[in-house]
Amino acid sequence: MDHRSEYVARINRVIDHIETHLDEELTLERLAKVACFSPYHFHRIFGSMVGETLQRFIQRLRLERAATQLDLDPERSITEVALDNGFASSATFARAFRQTFGMSASAWRKLGKEERKLSKTLSKPSKEGRRGLAYVDFEKRRSDMTQLELNVSVNELNPVRVAYVRHIGPYQGDSALFGQLFGKLATWAGPRGLLGAAPDFRAVYHDNPEITDPDKLRLSICLPVDDDVEVGGEVGAMEIPGGTYAVAKFRIDADQYPAAWQALMARWFPDSGYQPDDRICFERYLNNPETDPEGKHEVEICMPVKPL
Repeated sequence: MDHRSEYVARINRVIDHIETHLDEELTLERLAKVACFSPYHFHRIFGSMVGETLQRFIQRLRLERAATQLDLDPERSITEVALDNGFASSATFARAFRQTFGMSASAWRKLGKEERKLSKTLSKPSKEGRRGLAYVDFEKRRSDMTQLELNVSVNELNPVRVAYVRHIGPYQGDSALFGQLFGKLATWAGPRGLLGAAPDFRAVYHDNPEITDPDKLRLSICLPVDDDVEVGGEVGAMEIPGGTYAVAKFRIDADQYPAAWQALMARWFPDSGYQPDDRICFERYLNNPETDPEGKHEVEICMPVKPL
């Protein structure tokens, strides 16, 4: 038995549970039960494996989801956002938000409306020190994204159970990392007959890279599996929620993924009548670039949406 893989599997189950229950009370006892550890040992195990305490992890995810919602839904009250993300009161939320992001929630929302391009960096005080949130040059990003052909449809997608391998840390532009994750999942899926002629690989992005520290970003490389497929060790299982999604199809070079995401967000959304929802977003890979005549990546970016 691979004991490390079993520990990874249990911690991943807890992370999945936290992410889908952020608006609920998440006690140490409840989460220790999900992990099948005693509460005393679970707290230390989680901290040592994830790199931050359990309560810090929960509060960070709540604050980051709230910060994203403040951007996405400008008509929603700050109090409503606070309560929907598990904070007991707006005052508790206000203190935590200011401590984490170095400004009030209302100031954050105002800066978001101005596209934050007016500030090159946004410093945030924390117990770990101060860091900067760097923003990409907006004009260059606009130039890159206007070169891409944009083909978007709004579809109702069914929920799907997926097996996954997960990475926590920086991933943007790291093709070697993605290759390792795909390889690890394929090595598990191949002997079980789950790959087929055209594997339906997906990448789920759990965090907003404009808000979350790079070393805390979570990425899951996934493959749809039936309910009776058993997982274990570093291969976990979760459900990608169903519902209404904007599905944007691209044929791009390896370095054009950021421009593709920006084309969807900046070119399509403003005229669509939709706004992003806060369910999971993901990429779905439609070809193998290594066998493509032009080495292109054919990908669908699937963004959950709701009416504006």
